[in-house]
Amino acid sequence: MFNNNVKINKKMVGSKHLTYSSLLMASLLTLLSPAQANNALPESLKVCAAGNEMPYSNTQQQGFENEIAKVLADSMEMPLEFVWSDKAAIFLVTEHLLKNECDVVMGVDSDDPRVATSTPYYKSGYVFVYRSDKNLTISDWHSADIQKLNRFVVIPGSPSEVMLREVGKFEGNFNYTKSLSGYKSPRNQYIRLEPSKLIGEVTSGNGDIAHLWAPEVARYVRDSNTSLEMVLSPELGKTKEGEGIVQHYDQSVAVREDDKALLDAINKGLAKAAPQITAILEKEGIPLL
Repeated sequence: MFNNNVKINKKMVGSKHLTYSSLLMASLLTLLSPAQANNALPESLKVCAAGNEMPYSNTQQQGFENEIAKVLADSMEMPLEFVWSDKAAIFLVTEHLLKNECDVVMGVDSDDPRVATSTPYYKSGYVFVYRSDKNLTISDWHSADIQKLNRFVVIPGSPSEVMLREVGKFEGNFNYTKSLSGYKSPRNQYIRLEPSKLIGEVTSGNGDIAHLWAPEVARYVRDSNTSLEMVLSPELGKTKEGEGIVQHYDQSVAVREDDKALLDAINKGLAKAAPQITAILEKEGIPLL
């Protein structure tokens, strides 16, 4: 069906007028959203964000990803609109972006196959965090001092858990890991362990050492009243079989795969805003690669 408001005059065929086929195409484009038309952009940068998932995002816009979204929108000269979700950030792509409730998600792994991703705007990795007064020398999972420790603060299912198995500390740490989630069963549900509480395990001495994703915990290491060491893991954790467990990741802005014009504009905006974005990340205390 065509837009009834378009009046087609077959006499308008000169070089200074629209042809009949051009008018039909214009009529078709009125049925498409801005994101669907490759030569158009949305009226605003509509970013889906978690309403309560610090340090990334909250409805008070106190997260570092909220700040980066603002800088990006300014550099693109577009109004910013947050679409808040009461679900965890891991659901933003499937439950919101792919359902056309927003056009952008911040902080997605650059190789995420579900979406089109921007040029990475930062790269970071997993870090060891421990109290300075423990006088440990830790550079990787195979450091000798690792074997002196018993309670490791890790996220189940993460590269940290894989490496915990590799160094023979998984079984002895099993009950402690379960205690971090209050012994809740992860079956058929996602359980987020609050990063501030995980760092609290280390500062209190209840946990000997943590191995966590740096962007998630850097703020709490930075603001801790207890002196802490934060050591970036090597890019690959080595297994006995010689396999490399990736511990460094690029982070990008995600859009739907067909939003090519928006992705191009975002890449240009990220390049323009790069110094400001780096300043935000450095202020957060995130180790950058």
